[in-house]
Amino acid sequence: MIGILGGMGTQAGLDFCNKLAKINAGKLDQQYPMFVLYNKSNIPKRPENLKKYYNVLNSLVEGCKMLQKNNCKFIVMPCNTAHYWYDDLRKKVKVPILSMPKEVYLDTVRNCKKNAKIGILSTEATLSTKVYNKYFDKNFNLVSPNNELQKNSVNKSIKLVKMGKIKEAEKAIRPAVNYLMKIKCKKIILGCTELPIAIFAYKSFKKIKQSKTFIDPNLLLANISMKKYKSKTSVSV
Repeated sequence: MIGILGGMGTQAGLDFCNKLAKINAGKLDQQYPMFVLYNKSNIPKRPENLKKYYNVLNSLVEGCKMLQKNNCKFIVMPCNTAHYWYDDLRKKVKVPILSMPKEVYLDTVRNCKKNAKIGILSTEATLSTKVYNKYFDKNFNLVSPNNELQKNSVNKSIKLVKMGKIKEAEKAIRPAVNYLMKIKCKKIILGCTELPIAIFAYKSFKKIKQSKTFIDPNLLLANISMKKYKSKTSVSV
């Protein structure tokens, strides 16, 4: 059983479940993976509560322990910023928790040369907490949009997805994507789980999708989760 700690935000959790189902689409109901989604939408807002560290940590622990009680083999969190609490969270929960940033890093190592320029689109909180820099800085040049693009393109797009305004979100994110493409990033990490929803929902990014420029952490985590789910061996993180 896969445990999914959702609600950060709700759209991102549902997107993960949808990708999990599509990856292992079967002809029978019994061929789909078994999972529990805990849409714990009352977890304190991550960006606004970085300084109130234990408020968020305690809520994450509570959510993971509920999934643990439901006999989940391992847990995933379809939220990039939540991984700021990952190290302490692992210490308080017996069930293994997969790390989204780590899996993205390992995938990049497999597909990009050392010191390659890698773009990242994410919340300001994910950038400031360096949850991706922790892995990438030793071997890659991780770059993000300037402050103006962050505010008027990235932040705006994320907010629109949370509001359910997907078409408007897709239009909002274009300037930030174009900037990272212009400076010749080999890959672009969609480091907020709302962003793949915006980018892949409409056809304007069709050519970029075909070029495999984007790294969708939610999709990557779903693929890794299916491999772990099918494995009869113990899960390591």
